[in-house]
Amino acid sequence: MYRADFAFATLVRFLPIVTQVFLWGAIYQTTGPRDPKQINGYTYGDMVAYSLLVMVSRAFSSMPGLTTGIARDVRDGAIKKFLVQPIDLLDYLFWHRVAHKLVYYAVAFFPFAFVFWLCRNYLHGWPDLTMFTGWLISLILAFLVGFLIESLMGLCAFWFLEVSSLVFVYMLLSYFLSGHMLPLDWLPSPYGDVVRLLPFKYLAFVPAAILLEKYTHQQLAVELLQGFAWVAVLFALNRLALAHGIKRYSAYGG
Repeated sequence: MYRADFAFATLVRFLPIVTQVFLWGAIYQTTGPRDPKQINGYTYGDMVAYSLLVMVSRAFSSMPGLTTGIARDVRDGAIKKFLVQPIDLLDYLFWHRVAHKLVYYAVAFFPFAFVFWLCRNYLHGWPDLTMFTGWLISLILAFLVGFLIESLMGLCAFWFLEVSSLVFVYMLLSYFLSGHMLPLDWLPSPYGDVVRLLPFKYLAFVPAAILLEKYTHQQLAVELLQGFAWVAVLFALNRLALAHGIKRYSAYGG
């Protein structure tokens, strides 16, 4: 029963795609006679495919409950078990999330495959080996960046009693800055240039753009290298926040 409920809930998550299909269909029908088939280099099929691929990226990068879980453990004192046992907090949380994603995709593979089969006419087909490998690496980057950003927000609980407002602001900004709402290459300069320098694009936009062949091989290499640079920066910030947070922590709770 639990597995069936899990698989059904995963399938239901794709229902917003129905809205996306009709929404973008209406938008592309009203673009006017100048170029009714493309908007900023994206055809109608590209936008439907982009929405599907973004959902895959977000499935890797989303970390439900990670920030609030860390904050809760700090607040009620449960985090002290990581101070007295030879278990590193960030290592434990990382491998816990890896296990969660493996189980999630083992169950969610067939609902994902079914939805992509239904929308197969909107997809470009398989990219070359370099692009496909880059896409797989970008999904790993999506997971790493998503984990490190949310764990860093959770570690803010050493200084703030409540982080729910911080999570709300992050989710609001991330929906736009990650490219979940619109492709980031639609944003005009200089605003788009600034947004594309931030790590949020690896949460959704970059993996989708790779499969839509919006990058050359050289651009792909640059994007992936920048992604790993952001991972290194976020990892260092997490370690710094944890080290300083533990110094000011008082072990409350039973």
